[in-house]
Amino acid sequence: MPAAALSSSATLTDLFAAFNNLTVLIVGDVMVDAYVWGKAGRLSPEAPVPIVNVTRTEQRLGGAANVALNVQALGATPLLCAVIGDDAGGDQLLHLLHERHLPADGLVRSAERPTTVKQRILAHGQHLLRIDSEVETDLAATEDAALTEAYEQLLDRADVVIFEDYDKGVLNAERIAHFIALARRKGVPTVVDPKKRNFLAYRGCTLFKPNLKELREGLKLEFADGDNAGLENAVTVLRQYLAPEMVLVTLSERGVFCDAAAGPVYLPAHVRAISDVSGAGDTVISIAALCVALGTSPEAMAALANLGGGLVCEQVGVVPIEKARLLQEAEAAEVL
Repeated sequence: MPAAALSSSATLTDLFAAFNNLTVLIVGDVMVDAYVWGKAGRLSPEAPVPIVNVTRTEQRLGGAANVALNVQALGATPLLCAVIGDDAGGDQLLHLLHERHLPADGLVRSAERPTTVKQRILAHGQHLLRIDSEVETDLAATEDAALTEAYEQLLDRADVVIFEDYDKGVLNAERIAHFIALARRKGVPTVVDPKKRNFLAYRGCTLFKPNLKELREGLKLEFADGDNAGLENAVTVLRQYLAPEMVLVTLSERGVFCDAAAGPVYLPAHVRAISDVSGAGDTVISIAALCVALGTSPEAMAALANLGGGLVCEQVGVVPIEKARLLQEAEAAEVL
């Protein structure tokens, strides 16, 4: 049963406390982000490439699994629904989930496709190489059936669904339509973080959250950064295709644009010492989803998500949001 909306008199403290009672179903592409750090002091005699002497390695949860980390950091309970390989990468991902006390009962293991692993090679502060182990093909019939069964079972426990699409094949147009229809039937709101392939497949979702690049590419429209008329026209076109209740477009250093029943709202970015924008979108979608589940106003949802996205950009690497600091800054900014 979806969560009850907060009263209009609720405070930020009430809102953040209510996050703890929410369960979020996250369906999409999970992956392992692997890092190899080392020193590169000479070129290989076999080819004109640097030799990296490894000093440290690390594996982190990525893709939809990083959204789960953000949901967990905000106090809610994440449920992951995805397909991973029956391979070493899948074992590693399950181990990482166990370390972070994240449930894995919605993950389907397949012998037919590998777990997505993105390995980055770094030396002396420079990113030398990235190696991706993945496929982007659609799921086989048996994988589709298992994923659908897992989704249907987990949906009964969810207050909101996040579609976290990285174009790796877990989601396709038919699956998306079926999953949104099931959620609508149960009164569970759906929040979408799209990519190009399935961009126009999310008809009837509650909140659609592209960034500016994804909006341009998904609609095949060209307009300049800062062209508000072009942006608003694109959102109008988007609404004709998808009929979402709300649209939230992240504009990088220019903040966010939110379009809902009450009309369009532009919210400028907060001034930050930006260290790394990686993972900001995962934080934005996590905060937005929890606010949608609790029925906060679109303006408050957008303001809080905008604030959270800026906060994680102050950290190096992909890190989940710090709930206490977000609350502190939200109170200072008078988000509610």
